[in-house]
Amino acid sequence: MTTTVRKGQAPGPLERAEFGRRFRNAFFDPAFRAEDGAIGRLEEIAWEAYRGGRKAPVTRPAGAGHADPTYELSVDWTLTRQRLRRAKKAWADPETKTRALVICGSPRNDGTCPGEISKTFRLSGLVSEVLTAAMVEVDFLDLSLVTSEYGRTIHPCKGCVSTAMPLCHWPCSCYPNHSLNQTNDWMAEIYERWVAAHAVVIVTPVHWYQAPSPLKLMIDRLVCADGGNPDPTSTHGKDPAKAKALELKGWDYPKHLDSRVYGLVVHGDVAGVEGSRRALSDWLDWMGLIDAGPQARLDRFIGYYEPYATSHDELDKDEAVQEETRNVGRAVARVTAALRKGELKAELADLPRPRPK
Repeated sequence: MTTTVRKGQAPGPLERAEFGRRFRNAFFDPAFRAEDGAIGRLEEIAWEAYRGGRKAPVTRPAGAGHADPTYELSVDWTLTRQRLRRAKKAWADPETKTRALVICGSPRNDGTCPGEISKTFRLSGLVSEVLTAAMVEVDFLDLSLVTSEYGRTIHPCKGCVSTAMPLCHWPCSCYPNHSLNQTNDWMAEIYERWVAAHAVVIVTPVHWYQAPSPLKLMIDRLVCADGGNPDPTSTHGKDPAKAKALELKGWDYPKHLDSRVYGLVVHGDVAGVEGSRRALSDWLDWMGLIDAGPQARLDRFIGYYEPYATSHDELDKDEAVQEETRNVGRAVARVTAALRKGELKAELADLPRPRPK
């Protein structure tokens, strides 16, 4: 079976003047005016990189163990893959201390426009305290840093998987794209933190019935962990025809993050908590993670239909939801310990998948 690569959507490249306007937006501050000459020279270099499509300007031959050892692989990608391999080795070592990734999914913190910490941050702290007391090493990932920290970016998924699964590389090779100034991609670090974790707890608010923007960006970029191709040389980088042929030949859709325990805390003030929690549970189940039971999948309203201005006060008063949040941490700690001891292996034995994807 063969299929056609469809073309015709992308617009043409920018004209030189428009490129220059966008490049110089980064230097709008009048303090840069003394360096306009230097900025102009940098602009010319950036223009040539853009025009030449120098996505990965520093490469080296892939070497042994790849489908094409001579293919020039991005050094950025190679270094990320090396870190992931080290993290996976530590994760699989029974002597490694149990590690939990606690993710604060709110974009709000007191270092940016809202001027106040989020309730999500406080609830994440309750989970972290319980896990630490259970002798679990906590890695706290605060996604609000994308709104408050210079150069901290999670770039959007480009949807390579929908062209063909092997085109979606593990880890993602879409970024950095230096020719398009798509750099400082936080996901290179976040992938490593997911790989190293024996358990993952996501604490998040609901924004318009959905996951908040930073959390959704991370979720979409984790698509490469579910079926992604660990060898970009097999598709010669981003060659869609090669990727389609490889998938149609037979692809096993490897699950790179399965066998980790998960817990969820989803909170809101009016609507959407149950649907959002279900969507997150379904996503984690699909990736092969293991839920820690019904008490580890929490959705609750805090200050139902109360003013936003008093929402922290409502959380202060709601001792039940605080304790339920702690129970998420307790359940995750217990199930993770059982899993690492081998006490859940029989129940979690893989069944053949008639339709892997």
